[in-house]
Amino acid sequence: MKRRVFVGGAISGTALAAAQTSNLKPAVKTTGGGIPKRKFGKTGVELTIIGQAGGRFPLCTFDEAVAITRRAYDLGINYFDNAHAYWDGRSEEVYGAALQSVRKDVFLTSKALDRTRDGARKQLEESLKRMKTDHLDLWQIHAIGEMEEVEKIFAPGGAIEAFEAAKKEGLCRFIGFTGHRDPAVHAEMMKRYKNFDTILMPLHIADTGYLSFERGALREANKQQLGIQAMKTTANAKLLQAFSVRECIRYALSLQVHTAAMGCTTIGQLEDDVRIAREFEPLSDTAMSAMRQRADRIKGPDLEDWKRNTERASLHAYVGG
Repeated sequence: MKRRVFVGGAISGTALAAAQTSNLKPAVKTTGGGIPKRKFGKTGVELTIIGQAGGRFPLCTFDEAVAITRRAYDLGINYFDNAHAYWDGRSEEVYGAALQSVRKDVFLTSKALDRTRDGARKQLEESLKRMKTDHLDLWQIHAIGEMEEVEKIFAPGGAIEAFEAAKKEGLCRFIGFTGHRDPAVHAEMMKRYKNFDTILMPLHIADTGYLSFERGALREANKQQLGIQAMKTTANAKLLQAFSVRECIRYALSLQVHTAAMGCTTIGQLEDDVRIAREFEPLSDTAMSAMRQRADRIKGPDLEDWKRNTERASLHAYVGG
């Protein structure tokens, strides 16, 4: 599903407002009408509060994806998310084509799906070649969804050995992990290993209504001072039946996160997101609670089909019993 169909320039512009943050929300640094930045957890790096993600580039042509990426950079975005698996490697090639000349100015990330040391290392080498760089700013264990994967990652010869070695060798500055299936698996990853720098998880208005990352994994990630990336802020566009894009982005950025990866597939989408980010003001707790209540009628596994379906599992157990 496309993230959204949204006309560029549809949102009226206003002057950038200085965000008023509480002690529970990351400090926002605004600069000269540009996109606000936040310090990315214990990494100390300042990232724009939104970034361009490469996961939806298969919805574009290669040249369109390059143009979107360059426009993101020109608009002031410095956080660029990608993965070895996206578009069979072409998404990383897009970044190689678009960002090589400005490499020193951007925070470049990628991810590896292989759960073994040797397999993950091979994927890292391929990612570096595709993106035409000698190092990543952030390399992440991609899409952890099951406890069995956690065991493989931390077993002898598991992927964590490749990540530790890459950081030691300077092939990446920071390491982290991602996933969207089960917050309990995120919690186990953080319990098992205390040297992660970052985490990426789905965070949006309806998340608290079903198998919530916000109420579990997000809290622990903040305790560990991890750099926190939000994804699926519009729930793959499904939230747009009840909320505006502005509401979705504003909700996610009002959480204890540092940046949100946005899967823009048109210049118009990108420019709308940047406009929203420039005008960002955090929501009050009361306003966020009201939005979650509005989401009650659409919450659950049908909306969040990337999460473990505990309702179907319960039904099967009942029928079988």
